[in-house]
Amino acid sequence: MGFAIDEAVSRLKNEVAGYEVPVVDLIAAQTRDPFKVLVATILSARTRDEVTAAAARRLFKRAATPDELARLGADELEKIIYPVGFFRNKAKYLANLPGVLAGKFGGRVPDTIEELVQLPGVGRKTANLVVAVAFGKPAICVDTHVHRIMNIWGYVRTKTPLETEKALRNKLPEKYWIEINSILVAFGQGTCTPRRPGCDACVISDLCPQLGVTPRKTASTRMAAATSDTLFLVSWNVNGLRAALKKGFFDTFHELDADIFALQETKALPDQLPDTVINIPGYRSYWYPARKKGYSGTAVFSRHEPLQVVYGLDSEEFDSEGRVITLEFDDFYLINAYFPNAQPGLKRLDYKLRFNRAMLACMERLAKKKSVILCGDLNVAHRPIDLANPGANEKNPGYSPGERAWMDEVVDAAGYYDTFRLFNQEPGHYSWWSYRFNARAKNIGWRIDYFLVDPASRDRIRAAAIHDDIPGSDHCPVSLTFSRGPA
Repeated sequence: MGFAIDEAVSRLKNEVAGYEVPVVDLIAAQTRDPFKVLVATILSARTRDEVTAAAARRLFKRAATPDELARLGADELEKIIYPVGFFRNKAKYLANLPGVLAGKFGGRVPDTIEELVQLPGVGRKTANLVVAVAFGKPAICVDTHVHRIMNIWGYVRTKTPLETEKALRNKLPEKYWIEINSILVAFGQGTCTPRRPGCDACVISDLCPQLGVTPRKTASTRMAAATSDTLFLVSWNVNGLRAALKKGFFDTFHELDADIFALQETKALPDQLPDTVINIPGYRSYWYPARKKGYSGTAVFSRHEPLQVVYGLDSEEFDSEGRVITLEFDDFYLINAYFPNAQPGLKRLDYKLRFNRAMLACMERLAKKKSVILCGDLNVAHRPIDLANPGANEKNPGYSPGERAWMDEVVDAAGYYDTFRLFNQEPGHYSWWSYRFNARAKNIGWRIDYFLVDPASRDRIRAAAIHDDIPGSDHCPVSLTFSRGPA
């Protein structure tokens, strides 16, 4: 039996009527001006609605038409729209927009997807949204909420928003095309959130198979968790913790609700951070910054006090960069590591391989005593399945033969488990994407963040996941569910 789409849409339309309206729909309700809808949609990409709304208000006071926008340069636009996501790029898009509209479309905003994608900063998602919202024409705008929720329902089985759009064009009744984005964006922000969705309060819980989701913890589930036989561990390269704090770090931290949360590339000394992140209620924190300011660094937050904490690998060559923290607990070691990058031209490859050998020696020494978990950014994609373009990267850092050979040694020879691959053998699952070329939206990525577990502890591995819907860094978090005692 397939998913009951008609019943689901009917219930959700009533449900989200009381939710906050997505910002683009709010602007469209205030004005049907296609130019304003287009600009607001460009601003909204990878940005919270409240930030988009404020930026749009500031901008429209200065530039409510293409002619007025043409009088503002990119530098001035940056100041007006900050802090929307990727504000510098968006300022350039907006600065170029009036010229393209005038040169190609006689100053008007076009009403077809094929024409709209010719505008700066406009992809298929934006184009579909403008066509549907501004012009009321059938179009399916697939953002991360639509893509994610349709896959949770099992209504489609797709890897990317573009695949979802194509599948929905063939399957979703056309009467829902225009409204489905508004409904699911509101629903995805209010109930079916990317992390810990509110399945307990969902009006379609009886219809939804909840594919691939971890519902939020209610009072009863929190009580059960206190006696749970598993630990939930998260690892995340935040690419600068101070920057991540401005991009929803605390939302992610609390919604993932990990027992142990390991960070890499913190790029900060503890005294450069607010007390709210040093002393998160319910957690002890451990910090290992690099001597060089604004570089490298690791940290671990733990609900459970470790028996001891070891900083570094006992090697001056590596330990000045703050790359490794090891926490010893009653029945396992957690090694949180930020592996060196081999650098363009592989100029730091020898250094990285020496670090790799020291790390494996440490793992093997500890594994003789109790279970070992290595987590972090290993800065290597192991096999062709672990990156989007393996052929083009054979000699590049992160996929060079020497780096992959070390992973072979760890996984194949030493027998450590790449935990994600125990549960998922499919391509297209990545944990890092370049900030360039819209790589994350296109899912042109690399899987370089791992949880590895020693060979004697296979039965303690309960689940592993990549949380690729979580923004805030060029990496996404990865997680491991691990039993509390020897199985």
